[in-house]
Amino acid sequence: MSFRADGKRVKDADPMYTVAPYIMDKRYDAMNMITVDIPIEPIHDYINQKRNEGKRISHLAVIIAAYLKIVKEYPMLNYFIVNKRIYQRNEFPVAMVVLKAGDSHESTMSKAYFEMDDNIFEVNDKINSYIESNRKVENSNSTDKMIKFLLSVPGLVSVGVKLFKFLDRHGLLPKAIIDLSPFHSGLTITNLASIRTNHIYHHIYEFGTTSVFISIGNTREVPKRKNGEIVFEKCMPLGVVMDERICSGSYFAVAFRKFRSYLANPETLE
Repeated sequence: MSFRADGKRVKDADPMYTVAPYIMDKRYDAMNMITVDIPIEPIHDYINQKRNEGKRISHLAVIIAAYLKIVKEYPMLNYFIVNKRIYQRNEFPVAMVVLKAGDSHESTMSKAYFEMDDNIFEVNDKINSYIESNRKVENSNSTDKMIKFLLSVPGLVSVGVKLFKFLDRHGLLPKAIIDLSPFHSGLTITNLASIRTNHIYHHIYEFGTTSVFISIGNTREVPKRKNGEIVFEKCMPLGVVMDERICSGSYFAVAFRKFRSYLANPETLE
């Protein structure tokens, strides 16, 4: 099928990448993992500067704004594989886990939508709005309501999930369901540092379209050579898991080098 509600079939892909989904037909079979250590000082300096200007920018906003910028420059990062076919996503939703307010440790997961031309201030506003609407304990987002409905009738969740998977595999899943699904995203990201946890390499789900998952971990000191000496630099570690079928390793490498350069100079995200 050439068109899906969330993407368009890529027909001019390199033959190597056209055949790759037949060899690695499961997303978890094609996962590559890497840790990207991001020096924290430039980000802290930028956030403090903006705070002095009366603007509160979060670390998460800086990360997502930088990633959004490289997706615009390296569009293959926005490809996904379904039913052995390569698609170009026609939007950019980011799935995020949000802890509910209070001490219940209850969380929810949905997604926020971004435009490729969003600057860091627009990204920050969208994240704040997303978190505010999802953190309220008394409220359930649309994703939570769909799950509760499926669980309300014995056996319905099993039938419903099987049906969703069948429709998705054949490009027939309605846009309304895709919009509710956190498994259909351009990026899934979780900030484990917010619960004082180290970064992990989180699997990318077989159901849905997520091709990249990033987890942010506790700040750590990373040794580096500077002027002939070993010094320790405070870094924010990102555990990155990628579906290697969407593009080459060299493409990922170049894109993430650019990602690091934006994070070293956050003002470029404005």
